[in-house]
Amino acid sequence: MGAGVVGTAAAWFLAEAGHEVTVVDRQPGVGLETSFANGGQISASHVEPWAGPRTPFQALKWMGDPDAPLVFRWARWDPALWAWLMRFLRNCTPGRAALNTERALRVALYSRARLKQLRADTGITYDERTRGILQVFHDERAFDAGRRLAAEVAENGLASAVLDRPEALTLEPALTYATDPLVGAIHFPDDESGDAHLFTRRLAMLAAERFGVDFRLGVTIEAIEQRAGHVVGVRTDAGTFVADAYVLALGSWSPVLARDIGLKLPIYPAKGYSITVPVDEDPLPGNAPGAPLVSVTDGAFKMVYSRLGDRLRAAGTAELAGWDPTLRDRRAETIIRNTRRLFPLAGDYDTAERWCGLRPKTPDSVPIIGRTPLPNLFLNTGHGVLGWTMSVGSGRIVADLVSGREPEVDVRGLGLDRF
Repeated sequence: MGAGVVGTAAAWFLAEAGHEVTVVDRQPGVGLETSFANGGQISASHVEPWAGPRTPFQALKWMGDPDAPLVFRWARWDPALWAWLMRFLRNCTPGRAALNTERALRVALYSRARLKQLRADTGITYDERTRGILQVFHDERAFDAGRRLAAEVAENGLASAVLDRPEALTLEPALTYATDPLVGAIHFPDDESGDAHLFTRRLAMLAAERFGVDFRLGVTIEAIEQRAGHVVGVRTDAGTFVADAYVLALGSWSPVLARDIGLKLPIYPAKGYSITVPVDEDPLPGNAPGAPLVSVTDGAFKMVYSRLGDRLRAAGTAELAGWDPTLRDRRAETIIRNTRRLFPLAGDYDTAERWCGLRPKTPDSVPIIGRTPLPNLFLNTGHGVLGWTMSVGSGRIVADLVSGREPEVDVRGLGLDRF
């Protein structure tokens, strides 16, 4: 259930394991919701959870600022949001933050390695770049915090290099034109970037051609049917699909479907925005390019930037407003303004394509992967802003679990039982 990058990757590995696979999705094509225009990063370096010791104070500081990186829409009573926020606050301790970082990093590193292997095995291309991710800093205090975090995650296998300002500009000359001062950066050389939607389309095509995966698109799921403690079918507007095993990979819509069978998934949508800018390839003064060639993270504004062929993708912000897909121009303008600060000469911002999507956030920023109390229903959801980063590894984990194999990576702490 679900043909985004997470569901499509799971379908690939299930089919590779020898299963007959059908994928059902309401959209007319694969990867047309949250996977369509995300930030493009394969970012194990971005696993620090939203819930941390300083988060409540930061959120209070942002309260009332319509251009803040995180915005709450309080116009209506939303029990799902309040329940999610209570669990979120319980994860804002140093101990919980460290535990959640380790769990997310475990999945991200595994997924990154599996993506490299998948690319080698299939030759799949998707405007990928393998020059790492550069995290930039505008003040010394944030830079110090970034160095401390990099040292902590290095113990779990995430390599990085600390760069001063001249070194950062040498690695990414497009930062020369930034209007905000830069004091330094941290380079994560093994991270990557690429077009998640293009990847999803091409992987789905390969899955259909190589393994006969059946993608039933434009089909709306109405309910999961259960009997005697087992799932017995998925009812849709095109009939009921019956299988031996079922994988729920519907992102932010997973809890909506699951609650009818008694499963309470602590997932709430965080609406994210992006712009896609056609890159100006004309020579610039000093011979530095206007648009970056290395994917960049700017923690001060909660923004990421990825070069996708002849386009620059910029993404960020979070809006907690329920399951409302409305694109608010003010939020898109914030993305444009922040991108101009860092890359003012990248391209024609007046023709930028605007997009928003609902990212499925758990209170601890760790996905929910694994079995459920219904033995033939498996979860692969709640990846938040890291669906693209974790998709390939999550798909392989689910395929192993469905096949009765021990996953290659430790899956403790990833299941629904942790809640």
